[in-house]
Amino acid sequence: MPRLSEVLAELDALWPPERAEQWDAVGTVCGDPDAEVTRVLFAVDPVQEVADEAVALGAQLVVTHHPLYLRGTTTVAASTFKGRVVHGLIKHDIALHVAHTNADTADPGVSDALAGALDLRVVGPLVPENGLGRICELDVPETLRDFAARAARRLPATAQGIRVAGDLDAPVRRVAVSGGSGDSLFDAVRAAGVDAFLTADLRHHPASEATQHTPLGLVDAAHWATEWPWCELAAAQLDEISDRNGWNLRVHVSTTVTDPWAAHEPSTSAHDTSPGAPN
Repeated sequence: MPRLSEVLAELDALWPPERAEQWDAVGTVCGDPDAEVTRVLFAVDPVQEVADEAVALGAQLVVTHHPLYLRGTTTVAASTFKGRVVHGLIKHDIALHVAHTNADTADPGVSDALAGALDLRVVGPLVPENGLGRICELDVPETLRDFAARAARRLPATAQGIRVAGDLDAPVRRVAVSGGSGDSLFDAVRAAGVDAFLTADLRHHPASEATQHTPLGLVDAAHWATEWPWCELAAAQLDEISDRNGWNLRVHVSTTVTDPWAAHEPSTSAHDTSPGAPN
């Protein structure tokens, strides 16, 4: 049965903390290095629902992609929602460890998991300097409409669903993918000469400019949905480490949907804004 420090050493080898962006907050938030670990839970967000799930599961370690305290803090008082998470974890002897941008740039990392979820063949990094994003190919070309439908089928369901921009009938063979917010990568996407870009959190102006400059198809999924496949990849990696070391860990992936949006209602306005409509 491994100690927490032994498990964390293996996780840091998978996702070296020095590969995290300077602004990031990765590593161990709480936990006793000498505590024994038998059960581990992977999740995207360190929120109360995930902490409660870890308690119910009897886990001694929660590994999340998103940091709990990205911007730092001066208090972990239980009167704050983040403080309640910390208090609950410590009370039940559960450690919390974060792998964020160091998991984004890992090989395999977050974007590899996203590509794998859609059964795409990875041919290289989107941004070679730091390993962000992936350039992928489909074995058989399909329309942008069908590619978006593939994303909708393969990724976890969320209130947002999948938004698509571009010619829905345009052929797609070569695509760029980036788990999480990806509109800062448009220059690299254009340079890669891909047919479509799958990511999350696309804003109005960058998306509008991208579709005006090129025939690029855009597939915009929920942030949580594009990063959740990494949890399955990471769990499989830890399973392999456990088997190699004879640890007999029980490794779980949270299926709790922590995407913040609860519903998506289509517009029902009677006001017709189509071209030619009366003012």
